[in-house]
Formats: sequence, C-alpha cells, structure tokens
Amino acid sequence: MENKKLSGTIRKNIQLGKMVEIVQKHHQRTSELTEGIVKKILTNASTHPHGIKVQLETGEVGRVKNVFI
Repeated sequence: MENKKLSGTIRKNIQLGKMVEIVQKHHQRTSELTEGIVKKILTNASTHPHGIKVQLETGEVGRVKNVFI
C-alpha cells in the first residue's frame, strides 16, 4: 500500500470498500486513529470540517481523517 492519503473532509474522496483512518468519538481528545474499510457513509453533506462520518466493516463509527489511495 502506498503512503499517499486524501483528506477525509470531502465526501467524494470516500467510497465503500476503501481503506481509511478514522477518529472515534471517545478518541477525539487523543486523536487516536483507527484503520479500517468503509462499510457505510453516514454524513450526507458533501464536506464536513471535522471529517465525513463513516461506519467501518468492524462496526466502529468515526470521522475520516485520511483516505488511502
């Protein structure tokens, strides 16, 4: 996997099945990232300043910080 990443604040960068890094609500203070594959996109807006909210295949929910290319 390459180290190139896209911003998680733009919805069009995120597709189902893509590998992303998210921050879960209870990790917002520490900015601890969780890696996973997008199962569902929960934010309807085209952009969000804190990241688009998604659900991973593991069931974890959080805001996308990075999208792997």
